[in-house]
Amino acid sequence: MEPKRIREGYLVKRGSVFNTWKPMWVVLLEDGIEFYKKKSDNSPKGMIPLKGSTLTSPCQDFGKRMFVFKITTTKQQDHFFQAAFLEERDAWVRDTKKAIKCIEGGQKFVRKSTRRSIRLPETIDLSALYLSMKDAEKGVKELKLEKDKKIFNHCFTGTCVIDWLVSNQSVRNRQEGLMIASSLLNEGYLQPAGDLSKTAVDGTSENPFLDNPDAFYYFPDSGFFCEENSSDDDVILKEEFRGIIIKQGCLLKQGHRRKNWKVRKFVLREDPAYLHYYDPAGGEEPLGAIHLRGCVVTSVESNSDGKKSDEENLFEIITADEVHYFLEAATSKERIEWIKAIQLASRTGK
Repeated sequence: MEPKRIREGYLVKRGSVFNTWKPMWVVLLEDGIEFYKKKSDNSPKGMIPLKGSTLTSPCQDFGKRMFVFKITTTKQQDHFFQAAFLEERDAWVRDTKKAIKCIEGGQKFVRKSTRRSIRLPETIDLSALYLSMKDAEKGVKELKLEKDKKIFNHCFTGTCVIDWLVSNQSVRNRQEGLMIASSLLNEGYLQPAGDLSKTAVDGTSENPFLDNPDAFYYFPDSGFFCEENSSDDDVILKEEFRGIIIKQGCLLKQGHRRKNWKVRKFVLREDPAYLHYYDPAGGEEPLGAIHLRGCVVTSVESNSDGKKSDEENLFEIITADEVHYFLEAATSKERIEWIKAIQLASRTGK
């Protein structure tokens, strides 16, 4: 019997020879990880055995590269993968760790329904806690705060985070909340905004998180931006980047000139409604932007050159300026999710 496929999708992988980062189609099996140059390839470019391997996440070996995890084999070979966003990385890490554990115990990989963690520090699920904190109604409220002639948008104070943890009964007291908040910060679920919180992160104190009304933080996917006299790394964003991120991930995009297909990381924002696309292997600046206000998006059976079929999950965006974009999702379900999200943003965004 062939090994069971547990998870598959696009990840960016660091090459073992030239150390370049390239998007790959990655398949997690019960006994290993296969990676392909293209999703349509029949043979993998390589295979990583999971037996005896260890996984490190987050992996902070590459500075500005976020959402990286590392797999080290029994031969001490390191393999680095980068996800498009935090929740995607956590899903890959969770399933890969479970696969390794199943191999060690001689068990089959079986998914179980998730249950809320016991309210004890050693058993708190940071990923689940992060999602609860981001809940629009019951989570930590994002505010517009002002300090030192700067305006911080979509952020909150350290005191607000600890207050929420205590009132939500996620922790038993503020000291325990400080420890959990520091873990969220170290794992990348929270980011520092402003000099005070950044200085604490860069320092050597036991708790890099500050229970302080003057220490500002934000969620990495919140649409945070800083205005006015910014003298640090906070960037004054263009209007099109100020919308809240509602969906992101990797898709295949057809080029307008050569009609070739390349993997791109897409970030969908609403109000204003824009779909930005990036080189998934690196680069903070987008390669392009699609203004979605008044656009039409539909699934298609084939594109203009007729080389793609409906089985490959194509969809098309036609902007108000009548520019056509052909995109391909990894699965039929993913295509439907993208179409619905883009349609919603196009109706509600500027």
